[in-house]
Amino acid sequence: MKRSLNILVTNDDGVDSKGIYALARALYEAGHRITVVAPSRDWSGAGASIGPIHLNEPIPVTSHVWDEFEGVDVYAIDRPPATGVWAACLGAFGVIPDLIASGINPGANTGHLTLHSGTVGAALTGSAFGVPGIALSLEWATAGEYQWETAARFAPAAAEWAMEASGELMPAVLNVNVPNRPFADVLGVREAQLARYGEVWVNNADHSGGDLRLTFEGGGREPDPESDVALIGAGYVAVTPLVGISRGSLTGAAERVSTTISD
Repeated sequence: MKRSLNILVTNDDGVDSKGIYALARALYEAGHRITVVAPSRDWSGAGASIGPIHLNEPIPVTSHVWDEFEGVDVYAIDRPPATGVWAACLGAFGVIPDLIASGINPGANTGHLTLHSGTVGAALTGSAFGVPGIALSLEWATAGEYQWETAARFAPAAAEWAMEASGELMPAVLNVNVPNRPFADVLGVREAQLARYGEVWVNNADHSGGDLRLTFEGGGREPDPESDVALIGAGYVAVTPLVGISRGSLTGAAERVSTTISD
């Protein structure tokens, strides 16, 4: 029998977005206990930011009601998603969650974009507290509607894997990118490497006119065939386990920096 989890559902697009609703419903219908804590507005690109924190200034939180989810608490917080996860892992919204589920983001979070993604940042924030997580994103809809239900159907199994793969010292975070197509047209699920470039990236920055203007590019480079970008483009769900803040394997820094003392 599958375990019923206490799952905190969040995103970076706002509490009323279609993606978070689809994700919450899929996990709710799978028998899990859901609490929703999401930003009151769009915080896309916030990464794992927690925004301004002041000792004597409370963070505004508003209760919401989702009619189809009886008994589910829904809160809008006036901060990035990582702030809500941070607070939830400290018990601010009741029982500390067993798992963080973040998404569903409109647009894949692939390659280096995972560093800047509020969707992924929320899941990684939970891992800092020992809570595993999943981050779900859907390929950009270049034409037609987003297939939210396609991505949502993969959430329960992804959550199961994250729980099973987690150790006491290494909570698992699984980044899941889904092609934007009907469920029947998904070719399968593949383990993916992070692409050198994301689905889109900034290829030019110009400050000559006073304001900063960014030019975005995407789809013009041939990605590695085993990368997340290539796999979702080919019609596969790309899954990539992520590790949050950890020490790199490089050595010699102390010896070099200590020359400041000896000079």
